[in-house]
Amino acid sequence: MSENGFAPRGGGVFELSGQLTFQTVPRFQEHIGTVLQGDPQPVTIDMQGISLADSAGLALMIEWLQRARAAQREIVFANIPEQVRQLIRVNGLTQVFRIKNGQD
Repeated sequence: MSENGFAPRGGGVFELSGQLTFQTVPRFQEHIGTVLQGDPQPVTIDMQGISLADSAGLALMIEWLQRARAAQREIVFANIPEQVRQLIRVNGLTQVFRIKNGQD
């Protein structure tokens, strides 16, 4: 997937694809309502399809975590791109994110 996209995969898993940048984050922001609907199981956001991300993408992830916590829901980010992992480390946020990945 190269286009910016958001796709439900079932079982509380949602896949992001394309670029997660200052220019595209507004398109992704609207999906938090969909993510938080349904039963209270943890939600997984699979980022394997993200080809480019910047600090705006990280800010979106933090916002989604805050909104989920306010709704008493849990979001797990899977397959976080390395550039976002670096932003997480540099900003001291490694304890904030529950990350699923074969490398962790």
